[in-house]
Amino acid sequence: MSVTVRFAPSPTGYLHIGNVRTAVLNWLFARKHAGRFILRLDDTDTERSREEYAQAIIEDLEWLGLRPDAVFRQSERLELYEQAAEQLKQAGLLYPCYETEQELALKRKAQLMAGRPPVYDRSALKLTDEAKKALEEAGRRPHWRFRLPEGSITWEDAVRGRVEIDLSTLSDPVLIREDGSFLYTLPSVVDDMDMRITHVVRGDDHVVNTAVQIALTRALGGEPPMFAHHALLRAKDGGPLSKRLGSLGVRDFREQGLEPEAIVSYCATVGTSGPVRAFIDIDALAAEFALEKLSRAPARFDEEELLALNADVLHALPCEKALPRLKNLGIGLNCAEWEVVRANLSLLHEAAEWEAVLHGDISPPELEEEDRVYLKQAADLLPEEPWDEATWKAWTEALKRETGRKGKALFMPLRLALTGKTHGPEMSRLLPLIGPGRTRSRLLSAAGQAHGAS
Repeated sequence: MSVTVRFAPSPTGYLHIGNVRTAVLNWLFARKHAGRFILRLDDTDTERSREEYAQAIIEDLEWLGLRPDAVFRQSERLELYEQAAEQLKQAGLLYPCYETEQELALKRKAQLMAGRPPVYDRSALKLTDEAKKALEEAGRRPHWRFRLPEGSITWEDAVRGRVEIDLSTLSDPVLIREDGSFLYTLPSVVDDMDMRITHVVRGDDHVVNTAVQIALTRALGGEPPMFAHHALLRAKDGGPLSKRLGSLGVRDFREQGLEPEAIVSYCATVGTSGPVRAFIDIDALAAEFALEKLSRAPARFDEEELLALNADVLHALPCEKALPRLKNLGIGLNCAEWEVVRANLSLLHEAAEWEAVLHGDISPPELEEEDRVYLKQAADLLPEEPWDEATWKAWTEALKRETGRKGKALFMPLRLALTGKTHGPEMSRLLPLIGPGRTRSRLLSAAGQAHGAS
């Protein structure tokens, strides 16, 4: 069986960390099984769907590296849904209802007050043709409900195990609105059948919907796909994440400077039986991916953990991937320089600070008089060229013999004078990149600052 999965967002907003995680899980599952990953835009809600959001979803998936094998828009497939609806009507499984929202709300309230579940009572099935005609002549337009079968729906979920839903606890779902537009359920089922979707991987907020979709698939003569319902992301404290999703979009992460590999790695490994880990090689991530590793417990989203993962990505990011991204930021490091500075980055744009250290000007540090004297001595004892990673050790050993300094007193004034920072890459690797000329200039500048030197 050839694996085919789909990611089916509504283009009513930008992608956020919650639905990106679903996209990542689907994409990795398809990748692992050499299958197909389909992007299906659920844009039948014409009032809320926007082309700008549709394009943003496509662009964001491309940036993340989750390229779909095909892209479909449900708004272009309405004829298929209409045919399926007619099939259900002919079978007596799709019936018109004329209650208003207010009337339905009153019914639900009465049922709850009587201690009964607020399930639709199917009163519309009792309407005669004359009653329906009278309602329509009075201006009522029907919405259409799918008549659920009796009994329960059971399936073996790839994440949750055996799931059973008693259909008597559910209302017959509305498939078509009063204006004739389709709700999510019918187009989703029709498309899953038509596109031969083999596995549906989505959040566990769809578990109950799955029972309805299985019943509808069978009513249309199809065989339901396999289902895998992953736990939704929650806030670090265990509370709902939904209130904060507006600031957790892919575009927000891009503006913060996060790398796509960090986001994909986080989505793939958070809420699993293993640790959160960074992957640069997407094939290696796909090889380790398994739906069975997803926990049934809600996954906790931790922004600090994601930022730490981003640092791990940068520390492992090879030059051929790093340099084009640096160039887009206007940073002109070469491969040798990238190899030295990457371990000190949390976000890629921080590399600009190290470009300035290597190629630009830095402000001389404020130092005590004895340290300024020491830096003048350091300038006088600079080794001959050529410089390599052994130069730092030879230089500092000579300074140690000459001045008697050791430890922090030996090393820190040099680091401050040459980089303007108290920490950073190993000076043995950094010194040859700074070079003899710039090294001497910075030492003398720092040494002479308090004496009024310019």
